Amino acid sequence: MQPAYPFIAAALLAAAFSAQAAQPYPSKVIRMIVPLAPGGTGDTLARTVSEEMGRQLNTNIVVDNRPGAGGLIGTETVATAAPDGYTLINVSPSHVINPALHTRKTYDPVRDFEAVIHIANTYQIIVAHPSLPAKTLKDLIDLAKKSPGKLSYGSAGTGSATHLNMELFKSMAGVDIAHIPYKGSTFARNDVVAGQIQIAMDGLLPVLPLIRDGRLRPLGLTSSKRSQAAPEIPTIGEFVPGYATDTWYGILAPAKTPKAIIATLHGAAVKAMNTPATAARLKQLGTDPVGGTSEQFAKLIASEAKLWAKVVQVSGAKVN
Repeated sequence: MQPAYPFIAAALLAAAFSAQAAQPYPSKVIRMIVPLAPGGTGDTLARTVSEEMGRQLNTNIVVDNRPGAGGLIGTETVATAAPDGYTLINVSPSHVINPALHTRKTYDPVRDFEAVIHIANTYQIIVAHPSLPAKTLKDLIDLAKKSPGKLSYGSAGTGSATHLNMELFKSMAGVDIAHIPYKGSTFARNDVVAGQIQIAMDGLLPVLPLIRDGRLRPLGLTSSKRSQAAPEIPTIGEFVPGYATDTWYGILAPAKTPKAIIATLHGAAVKAMNTPATAARLKQLGTDPVGGTSEQFAKLIASEAKLWAKVVQVSGAKVN
């Protein structure tokens, strides 16, 4: 007769797996990857929302910064992670720009992820040194058309949202303004303040104090509507009909994450965003909270992927 020990061990192992599978979600710490360096808008939003989400889920959500290659490294990590709800990512437009920008095959921004929630929109803006003889965006367009290629603008780097937002403006406005890529928005900002370059595309929040004290001149926001933080600044679309690119942030999970887990995460995020402390913090950051359903965010990402693939193609920007 065969000894019963192997069968007992197998039964105990099966029971252990069954018990683990039966554990309610979440039963351990969740990792929220931010594919950017600490301190930026995306990182701040991720930390603000994930802290309260963790309270709603009765667990900890640990923010894990994975910068590199414009967000590619961190995003690829999540694309190949287990679809169990314990690895999430906070994304921005770079999520859909990177696959179009890089020559090597990388993740698919739509097929490789499940949408959880659209957290908020922020603003980018065209600013100019006060010495530039253009007081409005119309003046800038007229000036650029009179002297093609003579003006120049700074961005956070080739393929960045600041670069491609400006390239879209140039294409739609029919102007030729030379691109000067920097290793981050801070460097471009410093040079336009110093008058080394005439124009920059930048985030609204970091340039708003410079606008208020007269060191920079605001010309137009990239967004579909004016900012509550600075309602006096017009949008680019007010001068170039049809132009509107909102800088969005949201949470994704790996593809094939169970719908029940996505629903749990979405519900926790909605509750988190609606708590007084988190709502106040989002307002303080100058964002427009969005929320909405997971399906709505998925449609936005699919639409944005098509838009930015075309912009990248027109701009000729490529990264090996």
